[in-house]
Amino acid sequence: MQQGPNPNMANITKSSFGKTTDGQEAVLYTLTNSRGAIAKISDYGAILVELRMPDRDGHIADIVAGFDNVEKYQKSSPFFGATVGRVANRIAKGTFELDGKTYHTAINNGPNTLHGGNVGFDKKMWKAEPMLSSDGPSVRFTYVSPDMEENFPGALNTTVTYTLQNDNALRIDYRATTDKPTILNLTNHSYFNLSAFQTPTILNEVLTLNADKYTPADDTLIPTGEIKSVRGTPYDFTTPHPIGQRISQTDGGYDTNFVINGGGQGQMVHCAHVEDPQSGRVMDVSTTQPGVQLYTSNFVDGSLTGNGGHRYVKHGMFCLETQDFPDAINHPNFPSPILRPGQVYNQTTIFKFSTN
Repeated sequence: MQQGPNPNMANITKSSFGKTTDGQEAVLYTLTNSRGAIAKISDYGAILVELRMPDRDGHIADIVAGFDNVEKYQKSSPFFGATVGRVANRIAKGTFELDGKTYHTAINNGPNTLHGGNVGFDKKMWKAEPMLSSDGPSVRFTYVSPDMEENFPGALNTTVTYTLQNDNALRIDYRATTDKPTILNLTNHSYFNLSAFQTPTILNEVLTLNADKYTPADDTLIPTGEIKSVRGTPYDFTTPHPIGQRISQTDGGYDTNFVINGGGQGQMVHCAHVEDPQSGRVMDVSTTQPGVQLYTSNFVDGSLTGNGGHRYVKHGMFCLETQDFPDAINHPNFPSPILRPGQVYNQTTIFKFSTN
């Protein structure tokens, strides 16, 4: 039986999430909406630690990969639930030019920069401000990144607001301003298994993407600059089919940026629909961003055990990272990731859950 809304159920609680290696106390914020769904988010990295949603029988369970304390995130997390910044995804050879000046960022993924460098936003302590509204409980996280942190120019003031809406949607709003021209690409890197890990892989989960095109990449996952049709390729999710149906035709799994039809124009666009046949859980993703990276946890190898004692295996989870295109600063034909003083970076992604 699905539970009806109970406005008195919505609340926010705080608990200890352990201490960071430099002795800072991390806090876990538990958001409960009027239907009993739960999101747990830490002020360390503004990380989504748990997301509990009902299946078709009304059983509420955790559908994202995570750990139960901050030490495990610092030791071994492959960006589980992370708020990724300053620049999500990759920068080719850790080099970009902005207004005639060349910048070099940390080489931390083969020959490239990945997810903001050595100490990205997912490894910072954020200031948290919990709030209750008629839409549901939320927490606004704020972090000020100093000029030249990880070699990115400009002091950047960033807020990320998670709202667990009473319609069982998790809404993430991002806002940022800078005092010097910089580049910016923020995303959330949650790993989903809609069966709540009752099925060890996500190969049978059925995916539809509102994306007729994708950006092919080289063997280090840097886009070639082309924008190609998905038609006739294993990247064609324009009609629903299991994630695993054509995965053997890829190089070890999906880690691919898709061009959202009509995306990046400042309005919300539906970009993805995922159904889990076993649990009946359904996830719909909408965003204001131009791209979405489908990642099928290709580099997760079974060595990590997380919340609920679940062992995380290759293809055990998928990510849908809404984003600017990877390495966009080095491709003039891609939507620009440049933020200038006086401009406001504003974007939103909504993960909406239901059942069938």
